[in-house]
Amino acid sequence: MTTYPAPRERHESELSLAELRGAGARMVPHWVTPADPAPAPVSPASIHGVVVPDSSARLIAATAEYGG
Repeated sequence: MTTYPAPRERHESELSLAELRGAGARMVPHWVTPADPAPAPVSPASIHGVVVPDSSARLIAATAEYGG
């Protein structure tokens, strides 16, 4: 029995990049999310139980942005 390939149909999952970008651009207004409030500051006295290895502390201390 001989079979003939049917013409390949284009499925929704085979969108081009341009089509995908266009679909995303059209949906952007629907994706508005409210801004999260800023987290409340934490007192350094309430932070406990954090252990930092000496090598990490030296690395941060030697970094110009953080102290060195």
